[in-house]
Amino acid sequence: MKLSPEQLQRRIAVASKREPADLVITNGKIIDVFNLNIIHADIAIADGYIVGIGNYRGKQVLDAKQKYICPTFIDAHVHIESSLVTPQEFAKVVLPHGITTVITDPHEIANVVGNDGIAFMLADSEELPLDIYLMLPSSVPATPFENAGARLKANDLEPFFTHPRVLGLAEVMDFPAVLHGENQMIKKISTTLKYRNHIDGHAAGLDKDAINVYRSAGIITDHECISAEEALERIQRGMYVWIREGSSAKDLTSLIRIVNEKNSRRFAFCTDDKHLDELITEGSIDHSVRLAIQHGLDPLLAIQLATLNAAECYGLQQKGAIAPGYVADFLLFDDLMNLKVQQVFKAGRLIAENGQMIISIDKQNAMPSAISKTIHVVKPDKHDLQIPINGTKANVIEIQPNSLVTKHKVADVTVSNGYFVPSVKMDQLKIAVLERHHRTGNIGLGIVSGLGILSGAIASTVAHDSHNLVVAGTNDDDMLTAIEEITRLQGGLVVVKNGKTLASLPLEIAGLMSSRNFTDVNKNLKQLHHALDELHAPAHLNPFSILAFLCLPVIPEIKLTDIGLFDVTAFQHIPVSVS
Repeated sequence: MKLSPEQLQRRIAVASKREPADLVITNGKIIDVFNLNIIHADIAIADGYIVGIGNYRGKQVLDAKQKYICPTFIDAHVHIESSLVTPQEFAKVVLPHGITTVITDPHEIANVVGNDGIAFMLADSEELPLDIYLMLPSSVPATPFENAGARLKANDLEPFFTHPRVLGLAEVMDFPAVLHGENQMIKKISTTLKYRNHIDGHAAGLDKDAINVYRSAGIITDHECISAEEALERIQRGMYVWIREGSSAKDLTSLIRIVNEKNSRRFAFCTDDKHLDELITEGSIDHSVRLAIQHGLDPLLAIQLATLNAAECYGLQQKGAIAPGYVADFLLFDDLMNLKVQQVFKAGRLIAENGQMIISIDKQNAMPSAISKTIHVVKPDKHDLQIPINGTKANVIEIQPNSLVTKHKVADVTVSNGYFVPSVKMDQLKIAVLERHHRTGNIGLGIVSGLGILSGAIASTVAHDSHNLVVAGTNDDDMLTAIEEITRLQGGLVVVKNGKTLASLPLEIAGLMSSRNFTDVNKNLKQLHHALDELHAPAHLNPFSILAFLCLPVIPEIKLTDIGLFDVTAFQHIPVSVS
């Protein structure tokens, strides 16, 4: 925090009650996230900062009318691209939910267009009332087992560390590279430690010995815990655990029971990946707070997890609490057991009320040509989608509801003339990943169980982390139509049935985000959901969200890349057919 002598003099003058505050909040119940209790006192604010708790006079006085007052929320780890809108539009969605700070990893767009993507995310998030901090992508490409659009080395990342909103190195997901001391990974970690102290982890499925390796490399957080045992192992070894509740991965209910006053300071909430429509209707970190309370966590502990813990982990010393010296970012609400955000203040200024923004943050940002027209697919035909099967058995990707983890299943499949035939009755659909960055013509083919659609096909260019074109369907004709339409759109989401496109959402920014406002994008999403109903998709699942993570070869047990079916446990590609 840089203060001029004049600013410092004024804050001291207000804190010592020699001068009136700019704003005084009276008659509120202040949540003390340090001691986990409630304070009945005034809050004095000067120059956007809290300067006192006690009895104060102010130029402006706001009667809180016995509402609770707590710090605004922090999302400890999020990929803004997964909201399908730009940082500016994302801010309009999450601010009314009381989130004023996010720690984002732009590795989605970086995996498509490299440094141009990081530069775009920084530029579009300038001068917003949402404080967007970046962790630099550690794994571009995410693994050597697929083809991404870019390759970022330590030297490519280093210039970004001079930016004040860059905090460190984002989720290190290539554990073998760390374990074996791969040259570029070591350079990325050591370069980060030269400038910052913050390195995020991605320890999906890793055992205690592997966590020892991560911690020895300076990696301090993990958002991939799916069991209480995993979380405790990481806490024991000095890590922070981010409890994730997103669109596909919902880990809160399995983890929250182990949080208590003894270990709570090592936990925080994150969304990781959450779709726009769910952010609008359900919320972000505010939803995690409510859900944690519903599952028995003390409300004050839940608020501590949503505020102070992530701030302290990332060195944001003026965020996360209602106390002198902290930025006056706070929210008001009535019911501690069912927290519904009513008013959101940023730097002492009311910016959102009753779920709506009350200030305008529209600014015109040019879209660089480097991040558009990124879909370069070699047009396939029916022959390219055929999966040869010797016999009747195949390796199948089995989806686990509300989890990024898939099961590797060997199953009998329907075969005709030596090739796999999708079967709705047997819940076995065809899935293909087409390389879309360099026109290699690569097509990885597989069989997926649990997607739930009963007709047609769906396709997307949101396919973590390399974001190739992924399509799944009940028949080849609809899959080919979906591929053709998504290529024409230059990225997006598509639903096809009987050779006709029922609905689509163009994502012209790197095939990941729309340049339109969030309300228009949300309308498109609703049309997609109606179209999914025509495919008889299950209401409790989001097929597009599931589809996006079936291409992620760092999450156990089996995934699909543009090179082929990938066994994550063995870290190697395998054939679809089982001899």
